[in-house]
Amino acid sequence: MKKYLFLLPILLCGALKIYGQQKAIDSTKIIQLSGVVVSEIDLNAIPYVTVYNKTKRHGVISDYFGFFSLVSFPGDTLYFSNQGYNTSSYIVPDTLKENRYSIIHMLTRDAQQIQEVTVYPWPSREEFARYFVEMKPYEDAMRRAQRELSGESLAFVAARLDADASLASGNAYNQRNTRLYTNGQLPVNNLFNPYSWGKLISDWKEGKLSRQ
Repeated sequence: MKKYLFLLPILLCGALKIYGQQKAIDSTKIIQLSGVVVSEIDLNAIPYVTVYNKTKRHGVISDYFGFFSLVSFPGDTLYFSNQGYNTSSYIVPDTLKENRYSIIHMLTRDAQQIQEVTVYPWPSREEFARYFVEMKPYEDAMRRAQRELSGESLAFVAARLDADASLASGNAYNQRNTRLYTNGQLPVNNLFNPYSWGKLISDWKEGKLSRQ
């Protein structure tokens, strides 16, 4: 009995060695498979496609331009999948003579036919007609923005705002520039400014002064 127990490890080692030799990878059959995944509709490259080798249980992801490259063997089954496209398969040919092979693989759109749906803002035509009759006139966003951003509206709002730090700083900055501009000469007097007189006369003719 002890004799047979001593021979058991030897027999196991021999069996494992034979099994390993059978499973040894033949490096002469390795194929560097490269390619580009494109759309069947417009032939544009599809980025980030999952390329999975089901036979060897490993895979890669294509880059932004749809390019991929992985090691495979003749007869391996590859699966190409991407969101929005139907998953397709590809079998590596077993008649290749070279260890490098390039392909262009096309994927089809995953389109599902659904019934046409018409969306109405009101449940029925009768309610739409009633709402249309009872509708009150309103201003669109463009006209409301033009009114709120007019010169009169901005001046009205500015006259009722307290001076903050930015306004005080801007006022001081303008005064300093005015002093630098009139350095060595008399300060600017708008009483002798023809543009100011012309604007005053124009406002007086248009009646703006009476409204103010």
